[in-house]
Amino acid sequence: QVQLVESGGGLVQAGGSLTLSCVVSGRTINTLAVGWFRQAPGKEREFVAVISWSGGTTKYADSVEGRFTITRDNNKNTVYLQMNSLKFEDTAVYSCALEGPVERYVLGGRAWWFGSWGQGTQVTVSS
Repeated sequence: QVQLVESGGGLVQAGGSLTLSCVVSGRTINTLAVGWFRQAPGKEREFVAVISWSGGTTKYADSVEGRFTITRDNNKNTVYLQMNSLKFEDTAVYSCALEGPVERYVLGGRAWWFGSWGQGTQVTVSS
């Protein structure tokens, strides 16, 4: 059974930084894309970043472009989201997702499919 566990969230002041981790178990991720999503209270889920299986392709939502960086370490079955220059509006629950044939999203002009999700980690940015 595939399991995704996020960590690294917390409370940070505006302008600060956090790095989120997504550890995947039950499946090797080295042939799969991984995405990061976020959802704030009362808002729809937002697809914020994705990285291809090799790490050679990364895409970002306009809202985080230039501030967030997604990377992966296939040897550790882990994907990271480095978040810099955090803003109050970045406050949300951040979840990672593993490529799979269940839900389709579009980012960077192409479609990405995801099939497994983590429970998420809370990021709160104080203004």
